[in-house]
Amino acid sequence: MKKRLLKFSTAAIILVAAGVLYYLIVSFTGFAIPCVFRKITGLYCPGCGVTGMLTHIVRLDFKGAFECNQVLFVINQDQYRAKADKARAQLKKDEAQALKAERDLKRIRPLFEQNAASQLDLDNAEAAYESAEATVAMSEADLAQAELELGYTIVRSPLSGHISERNVDLGTLVGPGGKSLLATIVKSDTVLVDFSMTALDYLKSKERNINLGQQDSTRSWQPNITITLADNTVYPFKGYVDFAEPQVDPQTGTFSVRAEMPNPKQVLLPGQFTKVKLLLDVREGALVVPMKAVTIEKGGAYIYTMRKDNAVEKRFIELGPEVGNNVVVERGLAEGEMVVVEGFHKLTPGMKVRVSDPEAEAGDSITTTKNEVTGVKENTTGTKDNAKGE
Repeated sequence: MKKRLLKFSTAAIILVAAGVLYYLIVSFTGFAIPCVFRKITGLYCPGCGVTGMLTHIVRLDFKGAFECNQVLFVINQDQYRAKADKARAQLKKDEAQALKAERDLKRIRPLFEQNAASQLDLDNAEAAYESAEATVAMSEADLAQAELELGYTIVRSPLSGHISERNVDLGTLVGPGGKSLLATIVKSDTVLVDFSMTALDYLKSKERNINLGQQDSTRSWQPNITITLADNTVYPFKGYVDFAEPQVDPQTGTFSVRAEMPNPKQVLLPGQFTKVKLLLDVREGALVVPMKAVTIEKGGAYIYTMRKDNAVEKRFIELGPEVGNNVVVERGLAEGEMVVVEGFHKLTPGMKVRVSDPEAEAGDSITTTKNEVTGVKENTTGTKDNAKGE
């Protein structure tokens, strides 16, 4: 008994230490072992609920821990409790037999050493003791199985949310011979946003060294999404991509991408459609000019710049992505050059111009500066619930 108690205590200490170490690794590095069930189905399993509860407790968020593991249903426990009680009684009986076999063995050994007992008597005593120990181990496993089945009679919520649909009533038969889906739980504080991207988008992301669904600690920014609501307002929170399907749908030529979006005020509802923008690139030190300063014709895009001798020059440029009312200039313009943004349709190359005053200079021309430019991918998608409890 003492040996088994020592083994149990040692295992418990190792388990707690491993849990604390794992939590610290997740907190400081962001590395976590993914739940295979959730990765495949998008749903939370009961293990995720226990993990979430323990995480809340470590953070001293007892309210969140309680909400994350609330009791939803209680299945009739009489049969399972009786089975557990029977297994517990059988274990006590087997432990008594093992204790007797151990005492018998201790009596036989000195007698055998004094030639007062035969080798057969010693062998029988040792076999009886080992058999009793094995029987105790079997009874312990039976008790553990019975208590596990008894624990399954209490169905807890694996996450913090609310029940959107209840599939059973009081007295309904559940289990293998009855209903298996008890309720659908909506995770209200976060939602999953599903959208699609094309193979071309995937190649562009690879060109920018972006692995969708993976965090890169060496980058000062991470691929995130912003969404526009039905009233054309931008949702104030950003979501981060946590999954990208590794294959393209041959019928649509797209692949599915999923992002997790905070929803603290329950503004987003499962099933609603939104407009999604995915951040794919951030350029620091990019040159931008107002779109209204650019003229596009068959030969390309051009702007008018003012040289040091106050003569204007028609300059063809290579355009990059649009950012609001501005556009990135990839080639053809240097930092600090003056760009005409008003009245350029009246100009001809070589015409002398002058700026009447600094305010006019700020209003009629622009000095290109270094800016942070973000590249986005737009799509239309729907948010959906990310948890169904069974």
